[in-house]
Amino acid sequence: MDNHFGGVIWTNHALDRLRERGISQSDAWATWSRPDQSRQGSNQKGSWVYYKTYGDQRIEVVAKKNPLTSSGQAGEWIILSVWSRPVLHKQAKAQGNGKSILRRIFEFLFVKSENRK
Repeated sequence: MDNHFGGVIWTNHALDRLRERGISQSDAWATWSRPDQSRQGSNQKGSWVYYKTYGDQRIEVVAKKNPLTSSGQAGEWIILSVWSRPVLHKQAKAQGNGKSILRRIFEFLFVKSENRK
């Protein structure tokens, strides 16, 4: 693994996490460069979290842009950390025979009470 892969700086922490979690550096780089979603990070000022789904895994990359260099040029991006999470498939989320939560509550409150009379 390379500390300057893809034109960005990779911290030792990020490279260690890639190894520990079995994530390829190219998948992490693709997540950062072409994310499905992103949001501002909450733990480190100026950081961003980038998300991309690969099959049943969602890779998340935390990155931050370095401030201007001493020569006044724009700073480089730094990859701070990387991890992955399993993705819940729509089928697993739709438990309850496809009924919305409001419909299930309505049926519980009104239909079941009608049957009790």
